[in-house]
Amino acid sequence: MHLANRSLVTAVTAVCSAVALCAALTGCAPQSEEKTKASGQAGTETGACAPGGLATKVEGKLTVGTDKPAYAPWFSDDEPSNGKGFESAVAYAVAKQLGYGRDAVVWQHTPFNSAFAPGAKKFDFDINQVSISESRKKAVAFSSGYYDVRQAVVALKSSKAAGAKSVADLKKVKLGAQVGTTSLDFINDLVKPDTKPAVYQRNDFAKSALKTGQVDAIVVDLPTAFYITGAEVPEAEVVGQFPNSADKPEQFGLVLDKESTLTSCVSGAVDALRKDGTLAALEKEWLSDAVDAPVLK
Repeated sequence: MHLANRSLVTAVTAVCSAVALCAALTGCAPQSEEKTKASGQAGTETGACAPGGLATKVEGKLTVGTDKPAYAPWFSDDEPSNGKGFESAVAYAVAKQLGYGRDAVVWQHTPFNSAFAPGAKKFDFDINQVSISESRKKAVAFSSGYYDVRQAVVALKSSKAAGAKSVADLKKVKLGAQVGTTSLDFINDLVKPDTKPAVYQRNDFAKSALKTGQVDAIVVDLPTAFYITGAEVPEAEVVGQFPNSADKPEQFGLVLDKESTLTSCVSGAVDALRKDGTLAALEKEWLSDAVDAPVLK
């Protein structure tokens, strides 16, 4: 080989080595803040909410909590796993949105008050007509709201509460509600009755008290009110519903552990179901009997 050619080869080799070294150093060198931030965000979004690959309580499974009995019209036949009833259907729709099929959903009995009590949870999320509130957010996390709810008054047709036309008309009647519910909050904070309301561990007990005349009326959410009067206590009627705040309607939300890493993913799933019309369709299918009732002002 001629000396000139040998020198050329040596130079090319040196350049190539330098390029390789630069490439290696560039890969380890600090990148611009914008590029690093964008790359990190994309990785987090893709990894954290990877379909079927969430950091759930049981790998590959989605554990969903709810109370027992599981009441209609939220569930059907006291069997959350059958996909019937509004909340059962919503739970499976959220699961599907997150990448989990029906066979990957595991239901767990969780008493209503335990769902939003302080402490670690054994479920990935709970669905049980739990209204989102600032006080509850101190102990648990909530997803976006999946249902806009109104509270309603149910009374026997023969009761003195049956003729109520306003909130003031309820002040002198004996009211009852389930413990820990916004139904009870409406009684205490809005009605402020002359007689202390009766408080029950379950809605079943409240309904029994209504039937036997221990209370003049009970307060429950509107779809439950129509179910009670249509299927369980036909001698009762929906007296009316309480007005919701126009700027901040009461909403049911999925309950998660306060420190859950799934909250943003679950909220994203609920938001997607609201946007594509799934929640509205499920509401129409399962809660269609919950028609308008007079507003108690």
